[in-house]
Amino acid sequence: MLSVSGCRGIFGQSMTPEVAARFAAVLGADLRAAAPGSRRPLVVLGRDGRLAGDILARAAASGLAASGCDVLDVGVAMTPTVGVVVDHHGAAGGLVITASHNPQEWNGLKPMVRDAAAAPGVVSASAPSKAFADRIIALYVEAERRAGSRAGAGLVGPGDVGTIENASPGGLGLPDQAATAHLAVVREALLEIGAHDDRRSMGISCVLDSVNASGRVGGKELLGRRLIHHLGASDNGIFPHVPEPTRENLGGLCRFVREKKADVGFAQDPDADRLAIVDERGEYIGEEYTLALCAEAVLGALGERVRGAAVCVNLSTSRMIEDVCSRHGARVVRTAVGEANVVEAMKQHGAIFGGEGNGGIIWPRVTFIRDSLGAMGLTLALMARTGRSISQLVADIPAYAIVKRKVELTDKSQAARAVEAVKRGFAAEKIDSQDGVRVDLESERAWLHVRGSNTEPIMRLIAEAPSVAAAERVLERAERAIAAG
Repeated sequence: MLSVSGCRGIFGQSMTPEVAARFAAVLGADLRAAAPGSRRPLVVLGRDGRLAGDILARAAASGLAASGCDVLDVGVAMTPTVGVVVDHHGAAGGLVITASHNPQEWNGLKPMVRDAAAAPGVVSASAPSKAFADRIIALYVEAERRAGSRAGAGLVGPGDVGTIENASPGGLGLPDQAATAHLAVVREALLEIGAHDDRRSMGISCVLDSVNASGRVGGKELLGRRLIHHLGASDNGIFPHVPEPTRENLGGLCRFVREKKADVGFAQDPDADRLAIVDERGEYIGEEYTLALCAEAVLGALGERVRGAAVCVNLSTSRMIEDVCSRHGARVVRTAVGEANVVEAMKQHGAIFGGEGNGGIIWPRVTFIRDSLGAMGLTLALMARTGRSISQLVADIPAYAIVKRKVELTDKSQAARAVEAVKRGFAAEKIDSQDGVRVDLESERAWLHVRGSNTEPIMRLIAEAPSVAAAERVLERAERAIAAG
């Protein structure tokens, strides 16, 4: 699958070392063509730790070097960590071997890019724009068509091949060079909003589930003595459960929070760009609350400085964010779904915060990549500043019920037809067509969003309303409209 998020497939079938090398070579050739003069661009390479990811990483490193790029391989690393390292070195871009929350047999390549005009150290690295992604896809498809032809792959001669360097590893319980850089930036950002590792903060007890993937080292180091139990802390690359951090997959985390009498439970996905939270009662609170709580942590700490400031989220994010922003005088800017779209709006509006309702927060003080480390740090900071439990903090945010459904697709045209049917079925309501169709049912304090996925062969139907029953009624109305055509 080729999308704005890169490419994904099943390892050994559609995702092979050959595919990884070719896709990386195409990306590297494009970055090299944009590099000033004859300078070889630097690309930071990381992987999410899943089994056999090292095989694809080696192939990708070779593809990048063969296209004339220098490679800094940081090994197993969170996607946001790669973004931090890209900015630190002023690299041209990054490439992460990951299939994000997809199951064990999946893997893929997720690129990120950086503004060439940005100085090293300036936060800039982000998911590529749709235009960039579309160009890479077109070049990759052409390279596939010319498989075996050097001209089709954008490779360089032997004198121009790039270098491959491994970042300094950790050891003896210490994080590696890349994770250390990420942790340092998160801690500096927390200090700037008045969050300290004082007695109140260090007294918060945590359980963490890292699914044996990239977030395990950074998560453990950030939580420190607060971490009383660590699930999925192995480096074997085998997920102990379905890795998407949703309610049905986090029964073990909920149970351990109750058994250990912890104050909070955190769950990362394999590339650690998303975070789900379990409250002190061992109850999953929903990924939408990650964004709302972290927004409250930032906006509440900065006070009057955030009045009029922008917070950017996508069309499928809960309206809780409007409630949080309104109490602090901040404004919400909504975008098409996709991390790149949110980041583009954040840069355009100089946003102080942003993210998506899937547990992905984007704190531009740290990185323009969704970041579970920043999310954990902000959640702890909010608990310490207010002295309140997770359940109390959640109760302070107006509650809505969000219900999501997936429909398997055999071709993308089905999603387009469904969108048009929903527009007709809800013609009397407020319609937003920038990404599929979003319908605001203002009299019901509800909304509906119908769109084809960017990363999977599915159509997503999402509704939010004051109750589950009300949200289900909205979805049923949408399904009737789609069925009627």
